[in-house]
Amino acid sequence: MLHDPDRHETLQPITWDEGRARATIARIVADTERHFSPERYWPNHPRDIEGNEDPLQVVPCLYYGACGVIWALHYLQGVGAATLTRDPLADLDRLLADNRAWLTSFGSREFASYLMGDTPILLLAQGRQPTTERADLLAALIEGNLDNPARELMWGSPGTLLAALFLHERTGDARWADLFRASAAKLWSQLEWSVQHACFHWTQDLYGRHSNYLDAVHGFVATASPLIRGRHLLGTDWAGWAQRIVETVERTASREGDKASWRTTLDVPAGQPDRRLMQFCHGAPGFVVCLADMPGTALDALLVAAGEATWEAGPLKKGSNLCHGSGGNGYAFLKLYRRSGDVRWLERARAFAMHAIMQTEAEAAQHGRLRYTLWTGDLGLAIYLWDSLRGAAAFPTLDVFFA
Repeated sequence: MLHDPDRHETLQPITWDEGRARATIARIVADTERHFSPERYWPNHPRDIEGNEDPLQVVPCLYYGACGVIWALHYLQGVGAATLTRDPLADLDRLLADNRAWLTSFGSREFASYLMGDTPILLLAQGRQPTTERADLLAALIEGNLDNPARELMWGSPGTLLAALFLHERTGDARWADLFRASAAKLWSQLEWSVQHACFHWTQDLYGRHSNYLDAVHGFVATASPLIRGRHLLGTDWAGWAQRIVETVERTASREGDKASWRTTLDVPAGQPDRRLMQFCHGAPGFVVCLADMPGTALDALLVAAGEATWEAGPLKKGSNLCHGSGGNGYAFLKLYRRSGDVRWLERARAFAMHAIMQTEAEAAQHGRLRYTLWTGDLGLAIYLWDSLRGAAAFPTLDVFFA
């Protein structure tokens, strides 16, 4: 079996209700604004606190902190999905200082990190009011991250590669195209060949260990995604990238009948189980999201098989969120709808959306509050509901940054 049934739950047969989806977006936005604190931004959710972490700590980052909430509120207003009562971008300088202090508090100097560092905060500020000084800071972070041994989206150069691409798309400035190409060239030079699997991959030096993740956050397809999006900047080099992306994706797929998914890492460490995860950050849904804009037809059948595996698995017990919840899995269906035009994928996305609404309502009742984060909480769900309404497929902060 391509997924672990214990991680999933039965999809509830709830009829698609546009009014309920819009009401849920409005409720999430209003509740998020109501719980904002100038001192602490938003309260941390119990499910975002690990180990001995202080539940009262200020978490300012994009992934599961204040930057992500600020980005989501600004984005939802920018696309016409919400009307806010306050400007979420009002004090980005303080957010930047708080994020630097937060990283320093646990000994990290990974200030360029896209999901955890300063880069997205500076992107928000530059989008609001461009300055030469801030552009120079962003360029320094991107360039200084070229040799980051993580080689993945959250901390490494693939994340700042994506930042350079967003900046180039917004400004047309050749500076950002040059940094995008420099990042891509460095990643090309770091590719390794697996004799056993007959494909290229990257090794991630991450969290004190070496891995070769394949997934949509730390792994191969997370890096492939901005390369696919920015292929027009790669010139003749794109043909080589395309060949290697297709080969690795095809040769690492696990197939069962008309379904397919991928293991977490290229090589399963000795003594560890081959985990069958079916969520955005590991497994078929993230592969579809990251590869759906791949030109040509070479991956078409495999992406459909991945969508079928995601549908068969059903919603995740971990809730409605993007990274490891029903919202992130639902984005795979939206991507397939946009790629193929087949309405059944939109219907499946909306079925997951209605189930996700039920999940977030149940969790709010259990904890007495929403989960104020982008990637792990209710703000990501609000954007997924908006895209389900429109039949769009812009995964937050991977496919779109500037509203």
